[in-house]
Amino acid sequence: MSSTGKVLLGVLAGAAAGALLGVLLAPDKGSNTRKKIAKRSEDYTDALKEKYDELVSNLTDKFEDAKSESKGMLQNGKAKVDEFKKDVKTSMG
Repeated sequence: MSSTGKVLLGVLAGAAAGALLGVLLAPDKGSNTRKKIAKRSEDYTDALKEKYDELVSNLTDKFEDAKSESKGMLQNGKAKVDEFKKDVKTSMG
């Protein structure tokens, strides 16, 4: 996980903890407090899932880019080897 991802996760966790404490310490009926906690936890879960999906998508894109680049390098290397073989055969020839 990148440092940006860690910072983002830390900020979201801190915000969730702060919101939970705010709800728990607010003077309200227990049933209302439980509803607020459930709603906020659902909101934070959705936000975390969205950030996780974004991270996975970014990592997948980077992996595909690296895979494509390595294939190109391999093909280039094979072409140079073939060219070298051809030059050797011509010079021996």
